[in-house]
Amino acid sequence: MPVYKTPFNGYSVKFSPFYENQLAVATAQNFGILGNGRLHVLQLGPTVTERASFDTADGVYDLCWSESHDSLIVAAIADGSLKIYDLSLPPAANPIRSLHEHARECHGVDFNTVRKDSFLSASWDDTVKLWTVDRPASVRTFKEHAYCVYSAAWNPRHADVFASASGDCTARIWDVREPGSTMILPAHEFEILSCDWNKYDDCIIATASVDKSIKVWDVRNYRVPVAVLNGHGYAVRKVKFSPHRGSVIASCSYDMTVCLWDYMVEDALITRYDHHTEFAVGVDMSVLVEGLLASTGWDELVYVWQHGTDPRAV
Repeated sequence: MPVYKTPFNGYSVKFSPFYENQLAVATAQNFGILGNGRLHVLQLGPTVTERASFDTADGVYDLCWSESHDSLIVAAIADGSLKIYDLSLPPAANPIRSLHEHARECHGVDFNTVRKDSFLSASWDDTVKLWTVDRPASVRTFKEHAYCVYSAAWNPRHADVFASASGDCTARIWDVREPGSTMILPAHEFEILSCDWNKYDDCIIATASVDKSIKVWDVRNYRVPVAVLNGHGYAVRKVKFSPHRGSVIASCSYDMTVCLWDYMVEDALITRYDHHTEFAVGVDMSVLVEGLLASTGWDELVYVWQHGTDPRAV
């Protein structure tokens, strides 16, 4: 399957929810520490071609596609801003909006798949913000975490419920109708870098940590995890539930690997892919094509492959 070389270090990759042959990649110069960023929109075919790219003055740490407009992408920027791009407009007209409220780096974004008009941003200023595409200011700020918030994820069934993962070693569950978080999961003893909801059971959530583990939780009984997935050699950077199989999880790590797991079986590790030669920091699974995976890393490469095949085989 195709491989694409980016000029900068990869940070995040997401398949389009509308077109099976389209994906977007967030990248940052100098490993995201200092320098520019670029958002790439790639077209998949026998080879990967670039449909569009947008340059930013600071690194792009994450992105999400709109769930209601097939041409809109929200990008999380290292200067704390969120930028909204419209692929149907010429480059000079982009970004169509720049939202700058976070006091520090914006590290994660997630679009609401139920309401389809709102999205979340997670920042190193310890907050999560709620936005709608048509408003120039945030709807609400969620302040409880004591350290950087790396990830926020909407519940796939409940339009008002989301989870956040923080460097304060907790994951929190929120309902936007409530004044504060509704649940605090002291999920790990080290920083939590990512979280995601099961797409088939709206009470199951996974957390990924610097402690090298992924833990799966049932929010109805969160005293002990449903499963603990050990196998990565370094911090687990992203965790993602399969859109097609309820018990399958993809993860990527600073150990340079992408792993697939089935948390319901004792020997949970399904496959380990070791195609990256630097930190693997972005992973996604296509909603439209079952088994299609994408990953990106600090080796400036984007891989797209079908599960069970070699990502490096062109």
